[in-house]
Amino acid sequence: MIINKEPLVSVGVALYSTLNFELKGTFLFGQKTVQPGLYTATIEAGLISTSFSTGQKKLRLNPKNSHSTFVLKEVTIGIGFHWEKHENQEFEGALILQPENGKIRAVNRVLLETYLESVISSEMSAMNDPELLKTHAIVSRSWLLAQIFKSDDRKQVRKSGSQVKTDEQGEVVEVCKWYDREDHQTFDVCADDHCQRYQGITKVLSENAQKAVAATRGRVLVFNNEICDARFSKCCGGISEDFSKVWQPVHVPYLTAVRDLYSEQLPIGFDAEAFIRSSPDSFCKTTDTEVLKQVLVDFDRSTHDFYRWKVKYTQAEIGELIKRKSGFDFGKIQNLVPLERGKSGRIIRLQIEGTKGSMVVGKELEIRKWLSESHLYSSAFVVDREFDAGSDSPSQFILHGAGWGHGVGMCQIGAAVMCRKGYRSEEILKHYYPGTQISCYYK
Repeated sequence: MIINKEPLVSVGVALYSTLNFELKGTFLFGQKTVQPGLYTATIEAGLISTSFSTGQKKLRLNPKNSHSTFVLKEVTIGIGFHWEKHENQEFEGALILQPENGKIRAVNRVLLETYLESVISSEMSAMNDPELLKTHAIVSRSWLLAQIFKSDDRKQVRKSGSQVKTDEQGEVVEVCKWYDREDHQTFDVCADDHCQRYQGITKVLSENAQKAVAATRGRVLVFNNEICDARFSKCCGGISEDFSKVWQPVHVPYLTAVRDLYSEQLPIGFDAEAFIRSSPDSFCKTTDTEVLKQVLVDFDRSTHDFYRWKVKYTQAEIGELIKRKSGFDFGKIQNLVPLERGKSGRIIRLQIEGTKGSMVVGKELEIRKWLSESHLYSSAFVVDREFDAGSDSPSQFILHGAGWGHGVGMCQIGAAVMCRKGYRSEEILKHYYPGTQISCYYK
């Protein structure tokens, strides 16, 4: 189906106790014109107030012309990750302020194509190969529209979830959680890594980025005449992962594991430990700085060991970390035992054994949260233990890992390498999303 009008998208940018913002150009608050300048918004008893309006349940500022923009001060990016920081960000479109859990949520209402120009610049360098930018524009557009369409209950099949199992004494023996964008109820998507990075026009929108969005305008991936929920991550580590292993346990035909080499199929009798401990050729196995500059923007470039990585913990460090992140006291950690892995080698269920008890944790993101101050690069890892002489408990745990992110769908670094090797956008999309086609949703 082709529609005639470009959709608008509501992006939840940031959450504030007190919001400082700047209007660059004139805006309309209802029929009232608000002049350029610095403003502060506060909230009390669920009502938002500024110098030009008091006691609003929701406040909306519409740009008076196409040149009017606004700046949000101290936006947190990379929330919960190792690169978390604050920056001022500038946006086109409307600014909506609404209450959320006693704070002020800043929402940007913007045209979808304008949103995409920022996303592909925020997710990767806007100086990219045009084919890579076109590929990412189609993927990001598809993913966004798929999220918006999930508001239709008939298609609401993918949600965040939690399962807790207890024994006969009522003690918790397994915790299983997965996280999806249905956490957002009052806007379509957030602006951080939980959904897609969106930093407004703060990111320099190069001519390459604008051309890529324009060249693919309205084009989306479809499977069985429905727009694809096109997931992606930084680096699959050599094999991508099934959707059902990371999020809700449902089969998504175009989000299945693929070997990140066109010449190879998934290995039969896959030995995950051997695969992770080795470093086999893959599209995403690269140290080419020119390729990485295209995919890893500014703060991501501090990460170098994404394809194969290693993390070490002492007994004291891992015991305190797991206790704090999980809320359970395991005593001295004795072992970390993978009970279930996905086709990429990512651990889906991990048994943590301690002197005070054991428990199973899943899925992959929850495992990464429990075993890191922010997040492990991925849950595709194997564990080595070291013992001091005469000790029954390990003195050190060494995690050898593969990949960066959940691994489902397109591998961004792999796609960049494919472009470098001369693959076209259509070939890249068919590789990472088997069985899909490109279709025009709006003109």
